[in-house]
Amino acid sequence: MEYTKNQMMAVTLSRQIEDGKAYIVGTGLPLVGATLAKNTHAPNAHLIFETALFEGNPQEVPTSVSDLRINYQASVLWPQYRYFGFQSIYAKRGLIACGFLGGAQIDPYGNLNSTSIGDYFHPQTRFTGSGGANGIATYCDTIIIMKHEKRRFIEKVDYITSYGWGRGPGDRARVGLDPKRGPRAVVTELGLMRFGEDCRMYLAEYFPGVSPKQIQENTGFELDLSRAVEARPPEAEVLDILIHKVDPLRLMI
Repeated sequence: MEYTKNQMMAVTLSRQIEDGKAYIVGTGLPLVGATLAKNTHAPNAHLIFETALFEGNPQEVPTSVSDLRINYQASVLWPQYRYFGFQSIYAKRGLIACGFLGGAQIDPYGNLNSTSIGDYFHPQTRFTGSGGANGIATYCDTIIIMKHEKRRFIEKVDYITSYGWGRGPGDRARVGLDPKRGPRAVVTELGLMRFGEDCRMYLAEYFPGVSPKQIQENTGFELDLSRAVEARPPEAEVLDILIHKVDPLRLMI
């Protein structure tokens, strides 16, 4: 079956979700991937949204985390301040599997910039900043969604909004963060990256029709390609659910 880059990304994101575990999910493709997972292999995954909705069971993709469709079969709808308390307490206890993040820049160790490009005090571009991203990166494992471009995958980010693995092994502990938590994967339109024991990003999977060389050419730092394998394409049944049930209006895919 034919599929688009966004559909391949959504399927890859859904594969990162395990049944019975809890995930912090935001607007965009993470929401599509989470909804797909709930409708396929992970019906008992617990989805947490920054609008303080817990365990929503969306049957089709909401347009945002404020879309009332995420309320379906939800167990709790709290004031937002309760969400922040829940996130920090449960994440510290290891009860949240991971959160999904994005950004404007990323470095080899998964440090994310969503604050500014250029000098912080005289930026070329100013973005909206952290929101809840820094808290998620502080206390949870993370899966990062990026557009794969050299200007985004760079050797050193202009500003660290969300701390990844810092400068490498041991650095999270050095700055007072949980050394067992950190970035686990990066999903782009070209492939899936993971982080090795050296805390540095490497290419784990390249999508069908994409070559490892093409991915390196779009990355602004040296990427280990030695462990890369071709990603499994979407199963026909999963793709059918994604297209006809999860996002039938093609709002995001």
